Amino acid sequence: MSERTLGLGLIGLGLAGGVMAAAARTHPGIRVAAAAEPDPELRQRFEKAEGAPAHADIDGVLARADVDAVYVATPHQLHRAHAVAAAEAGKHVIVEKPMALSVADCDAMIEAAASNGVVLIVGHTHGFDPAITMIRDLVASGAYGPLGMIAMWNYTDFLYRPRRPEELDSARGGGILYNQIPHQIDIARTIADRPVRSVRASAAVLDPARPTEGACAALVEFAGRGTANLVYSGYDHFDSDELHGWIAEGGSPKTPAHGAARRRLGGLTPAEERRARTSDFGYGARSPLPPPHQPHFGELVVTCAGADLRCGPDGVIAYTDEGVELLPLPGRPWWPGRGDVLQELVDAVVHGRAAFHDGEFGRETVRTCLAIAESARDRREVFLSAPEVAHHVPVR
Repeated sequence: MSERTLGLGLIGLGLAGGVMAAAARTHPGIRVAAAAEPDPELRQRFEKAEGAPAHADIDGVLARADVDAVYVATPHQLHRAHAVAAAEAGKHVIVEKPMALSVADCDAMIEAAASNGVVLIVGHTHGFDPAITMIRDLVASGAYGPLGMIAMWNYTDFLYRPRRPEELDSARGGGILYNQIPHQIDIARTIADRPVRSVRASAAVLDPARPTEGACAALVEFAGRGTANLVYSGYDHFDSDELHGWIAEGGSPKTPAHGAARRRLGGLTPAEERRARTSDFGYGARSPLPPPHQPHFGELVVTCAGADLRCGPDGVIAYTDEGVELLPLPGRPWWPGRGDVLQELVDAVVHGRAAFHDGEFGRETVRTCLAIAESARDRREVFLSAPEVAHHVPVR
């Protein structure tokens, strides 16, 4: 790796910004240079822990010469404005999922990055996870024959974590269709490496007190061959981490707590819920130490002609004619998953390598999310036109 390090500005110090700051400390090619955050408590936490300045708005970060790139982790409806402003300031951009809430916004972000000669990467999603990269490479190699189908299912407490009002409003990008389903779409698209041909989906709003989609089942068909079956529920009943040895999404051990998020939320006023979102999920609320196991996003089984491939806690498990084999993951010097987002940035900016999870890739995930929402609403299969840009960048 080049000795050059990139100064990273964090735009937003919620859960995503806090974890990315911790991941950046483990990456030799990244240094945390600054942050932007309207909440004074979170700014104070950041400055104390990082020894770097925190500004009240994005302009303060974009004006800094020591910031080479920004990580946009603000509410979804602000992604376009913040990514475009960063590109126009000459800063490279990582933008959290979803890339935006419309294809037009995605196009504007892609154009701004291209016009200003900066790199645009869409993440973090679990498509960056080391196990997903290994499975993608195994499928691409043909080692286990052609891809047949991908199955994913994830049951969590997502809907009962403290939320801002817009996070419970589907029209403003709330609920699971724009927050959690993008992880599954990105995983499936990374592994299949084919355009999405069509989707058929259903979604459910099962709690009037949380009036947004909390459960979804979708069948995604790829061009050529292959399908992905996506199931997600965020209603805090069954927890699919039970099937993963009680290792949480981020890779750390967890204690079973079925229904605990529901019970706690039921005792909070709206004002207390807003405060809890900052105290429980804002910068500094989570452990700054890398997890002992690999990140994952529920259960995943990839079926090829010669094997089923599954994500395990510490590697990929191959079920073949010969039996079961654990394929260990190559070691990484950085936080797995989120550190891989940063490495993709370093590869693109420092080494000139084309990014896999670029703006076009993120745009197609947004198109697929919108098609799933349309299919669930209209109760019909939705066909996607062929993407304007072919996407065949190798995962490194």
